[in-house]
Amino acid sequence: MPIRTNRGRAAVYRKLWGWPMRSPTHLVVLLVVLGVLVIAISVVVPQLTGSEDNDPGAAAETSGPATTDAAGGPDAPAATTGAPASTSLPTRIPSPPQRPSSAEPEPAALDVAEQWARAWVDHSEDTTSEAWLAGLEPFTDPEYMVELATVDPQNVPSTEVTGPAEATESFTNSLTVTLPTDGATLSITLISTPDGWRVTSYEEVT
Repeated sequence: MPIRTNRGRAAVYRKLWGWPMRSPTHLVVLLVVLGVLVIAISVVVPQLTGSEDNDPGAAAETSGPATTDAAGGPDAPAATTGAPASTSLPTRIPSPPQRPSSAEPEPAALDVAEQWARAWVDHSEDTTSEAWLAGLEPFTDPEYMVELATVDPQNVPSTEVTGPAEATESFTNSLTVTLPTDGATLSITLISTPDGWRVTSYEEVT
C-alpha cells in the first residue's frame, strides 16, 4: 500500500538512515556497497564520456601526418624533419688589385717632365721662393704645389738639365721618368689630368 502522508514518509526515512546504526554488521555492509559503487562509477563513467579519444598514443597515431612517396602514395618513407646538414662554403680568395694597363709614353708627358725639370733647376742666389714656384706651377698638380711651397730653392743642388727624360714606367694615365741634371738625377712622376699631364712628385735618386 503506498505511503500517502508526510509523517509516514518520514518514518520510513528514519528506518533507512537508522539501519546501519543498528549493528556493526549493517555498517560494514553499507561501506562495502558504497565502495563497490565508487569503483563501478570510476570505470563506467570514463567509457561513457569517450576518454579513450584523449589517449596520447591514440592521438599520435591518428593525428600524425601521412607519409607519401614521390608519386603521392602512402607507402613512401617518412620525410626527415631534422635540421639540414650544414655544408662548408668554399672560401673565396679576393682577387688581386688590377694593375694599370701599360702603354707607350706620350711625347706630351715627356715634354712636360723636361719643362718641369728646367723650372726646377732655374734659380740663383736672388731667386725668391715665389718666383721659383711660379715657374713650376704650369707643370705641377695643384695638390703637389702645397708640398713644393715648403722647399727652399737655394737648397736645390742642380742648375742645369743635362739630358732628355726617359720613361721607366708608363701607363695609360701615369708616367714615371728619369732625367739627369748637373747635380742629381731626378725621378719624376706625372699623371694625366683634364688640363694635361702634371707632375705629382719627384725624387733625387743620385
